Amino acid sequence: MFNRYAIYYTPPPGDLARLGAAWLGWDVARGIAVAHPALAVDVAKATDRPRKYGLHGTVKAPFFLADGTSEAGLAEALTVFCAGRDAVQLDGLALSQIGRFLALTTVGDVDALGDLAAATVKTLDGFRAPMTDAEYARKNRPQLSPQQRQYLREWGYPHVMEHFRFHITLTGPLAEADLQPVREAAMDYLGNMIPQPFVIDSLTLCGEDTDGRFVEVARFALGKAADSL
Repeated sequence: MFNRYAIYYTPPPGDLARLGAAWLGWDVARGIAVAHPALAVDVAKATDRPRKYGLHGTVKAPFFLADGTSEAGLAEALTVFCAGRDAVQLDGLALSQIGRFLALTTVGDVDALGDLAAATVKTLDGFRAPMTDAEYARKNRPQLSPQQRQYLREWGYPHVMEHFRFHITLTGPLAEADLQPVREAAMDYLGNMIPQPFVIDSLTLCGEDTDGRFVEVARFALGKAADSL
């Protein structure tokens, strides 16, 4: 039993997963720390904040299990859900700056991905423990809109439904002077492995271990038999 659970997109085994794990210093699939690449920038410093999550795109944000539910039940429900959903193909990913951090963001029509994310949030929400007043106060940031505050109350996370923006975080907030050097280092390191096109054909159930780091529990194929991965 993990502390919290989340439903993520994580890259399948391959070069992007391997290089991304080293970039962040944490392999979410194997649940182990890995060495950073030797680059001209301080990769460890740049990736300190997102490291514990591993290379991922959030579909349903971390949550505590509701009373009367279990990891096994969540996995079973996710199996059924994924079997009934189609894989999503986009034109690709691009290295982008979001505020002060860097991420891989989607290129092309994202309607199908938005539908998948919204359905995941809604369908699996019975497994999420209700948010406490203390949690709400901590997550209720001043910049949230009234609609986002409503979603925070309703779904435990403000960036859902029309506010969902898929991204694979590569850094924490960077100083202005570090943005361009880290961006160039990331592009040199990951550039050839940034997928074009980009296909999401599975979702990954991850759990938060006792050290606060997320680990893959199981991967679930979209639109396929449960044993197809």
